Amino acid sequence: MDERIKKLEDRMQKTYDFLLGDFATIRAGRANPHVLDKIKVDYYGTPTPIQQVGNISVPDARMIQIAPWEKSLLKAIEKAIQTSDIGINPTNDGSVIRLVFPELTEERRKDLVKEIRKKGEESKVAIRNIRRDGNDSFKKLAKTEVSEDEIKQLEDALQKLTDKFIKEVDKAVDEKSKDILKV
Repeated sequence: MDERIKKLEDRMQKTYDFLLGDFATIRAGRANPHVLDKIKVDYYGTPTPIQQVGNISVPDARMIQIAPWEKSLLKAIEKAIQTSDIGINPTNDGSVIRLVFPELTEERRKDLVKEIRKKGEESKVAIRNIRRDGNDSFKKLAKTEVSEDEIKQLEDALQKLTDKFIKEVDKAVDEKSKDILKV
């Protein structure tokens, strides 16, 4: 595979991986520790990922429990969760913090599916923009050292790559949507 195509494929893969990471943080009524991935706790003046300041466990299907390694961090963890956008109020019993996930309403499930589809569409636009950038760079090559046939081959390879990633995004959106709508 051409080195130029490989670089474009890497960029498309990063876009796809980012989408999957985003999907992991969307809660589906079940406790998923990944909803905490983007939350940072003030640990002695340094924003630190919540996973690095305590033990996170899922004791049952709708609860996450966070046991900080230092009791002094309870308030900081609680505050970080409250100021985040996960929409769950933590309960602090003096030794652990619990997050209880309410059952999703039908309306909330539909809203989440809309959000998932929107994120999927944004990823497809990003992938198409990478394709456009690639095609533009190929056209610049045509003015210098590469034949038209080679340019055509590069464009065809890039289009196949784009189609592959668009299908992957659609598949991920469908799977996540089904997961959310499943009661």
